[in-house]
Amino acid sequence: MRLTEFAELTEAEFGRKRADGLLADLVLMELGGRTGREAIDQGVDPKLVWRALCREFEVPPERW
Repeated sequence: MRLTEFAELTEAEFGRKRADGLLADLVLMELGGRTGREAIDQGVDPKLVWRALCREFEVPPERW
């Protein structure tokens, strides 16, 4: 997944400000105890970060 697609999905699902805050502040154990931003900056596929956020917030699978 490209970062532009990831940004579009997170903004559509959570809103721009909330998505930015979640990526910067929310520590996800599924991502090794990193925030989404840290994981992406360290080379984790944005698709994996997106799925971790979806699971954390119980986003229906059809919107993943």
